[in-house]
Amino acid sequence: MRSGDSTNNVEIAAEEISARLLSLESFTTESIRALRREFSKRLAKSPPRFVVELALLLLDKHTMEHRFVAYELVCHHRAALASLGEKDIRLFGSGIASWGSVDMFACYLAGPAWRENQVSDQLIHSWVRSRNRWWRRAALVSTVPLNSKARGGSGDTPRTLEVCASLVADRDDMVVKALSWALRELSKRDPKAAEQFLEEHQSLLASRVLREVRNKLSTGLKNPRLRDGGKVR
Repeated sequence: MRSGDSTNNVEIAAEEISARLLSLESFTTESIRALRREFSKRLAKSPPRFVVELALLLLDKHTMEHRFVAYELVCHHRAALASLGEKDIRLFGSGIASWGSVDMFACYLAGPAWRENQVSDQLIHSWVRSRNRWWRRAALVSTVPLNSKARGGSGDTPRTLEVCASLVADRDDMVVKALSWALRELSKRDPKAAEQFLEEHQSLLASRVLREVRNKLSTGLKNPRLRDGGKVR
């Protein structure tokens, strides 16, 4: 998929990826990611906007599998990810309506773009004020790439805690779980700040958040009781 090739037509490329995706024998994460990796190699030298437009066309297919491939194609094309602006982020966030779609959007695209100052704090804060639970969750999960070493973060306590403080009293389950995640990720970078935040807001924080973040701070695990054979996120 290089300039000048017959496949350098974004609609043709999108249809090819979609057809290959739908022909998979099973929609496991492993099989879908293997397909995405194949196309990432083919797209490695493609212009960033070609990759972005291709991903948006895949998003229009309205399946979780297409969304996953769309987000990962951009995330793993450094120039495409670096080209994203606020308009792009809004387009890629269109239709987020589940735990999985929000977390992919925030971890792969919105959070990294925010970390690199490609989108403004104001955009993330507008999600905080949304009546839509998924956008409030997206605001919190977007802090994860600020602090997660595995996702390229080097730590950003002020921006993380500003979002967390705005949603400290939110009792929607999806938001509560995201708040715990955001603070647990921060605790790896700045445990003192996370601990102080708990102390200052303990009367407002959900018991889940207090328990999980304190566990993380003291044991390194969200749920220490699951250390032996249990699932821990």
